[in-house]
Amino acid sequence: MKNIAVLVSGGGTNLQALIDAEKSGIIKDGKITCVISSKEGAYALERAKNNGIATRVIPRKDYPDAASYTKAVTDALIEEKADLVVYAGFMIILDEQIVKAFPNRMMNVHPALIPSFCGEGFYGLHVHEAALAKGVKLSGATVHFVTEVCDGGPIILQKAVPVEDGDTPETLQKRIMEQAEWKILPEAVSLFCQDRLEVIDGKVRIKD
Repeated sequence: MKNIAVLVSGGGTNLQALIDAEKSGIIKDGKITCVISSKEGAYALERAKNNGIATRVIPRKDYPDAASYTKAVTDALIEEKADLVVYAGFMIILDEQIVKAFPNRMMNVHPALIPSFCGEGFYGLHVHEAALAKGVKLSGATVHFVTEVCDGGPIILQKAVPVEDGDTPETLQKRIMEQAEWKILPEAVSLFCQDRLEVIDGKVRIKD
C-alpha cells in the first residue's frame, strides 16, 4: 500500500475526487495519508479532516524565497513517508530540490491538453480564457509527472472535452473538471500505486 500525499492551496475539488475514488475502490494499492496546504484556511483542509486524513499547513508567506519553501515542503513529505506526491490545485511553483527528492513520484493535473495552453502563467481560469480566445474546438486535461520544467514533465494520461458555443472560461473550467480532471487524476494515481507506470526516454508507458 503506497502513501499518497496531496499538496493543495484552495478548495480541494481534485482532492475530493481522489478521496471519493479511494473510497469507491478506483484507487488500488494506495491511501491518502497526508494533505499539505500552502495557506491557512484552505477548504481542502476541511475535506481532509472530514475524512480522517492528517493535515499540515506550510504557509508560503512564512518563507523568504522558493528555495527555503521548497526545502520545508520536501522535508515534510519525506517525514510523512510519501511514496507519491499529487499536486491538486497547488498554486506554488517549487524548485528542483523536490524533483530530485521525488523523481517520477510527483504528478499534477493541468486543465488543458499539453503542450497547448501550459507553462508559466497558465493556471486557473487563464488556461480556459486562452483556449477560448484561440477558438479551439477541443480542450481537456492532462495528468503528467512533475519536473523542474513547469507543465513539462512526461504525460501520463489525457482526456479531451468539447468546447461548446457560448462557453465562458467558467463553464469550460467546470466541464473539464467534471468530465476529465476528476476522472484521469484518480486513474493515474491508481496506475502509479499498482506500479504500472514506467518512464522511458521521457515518455510514460502503461504496463499491463
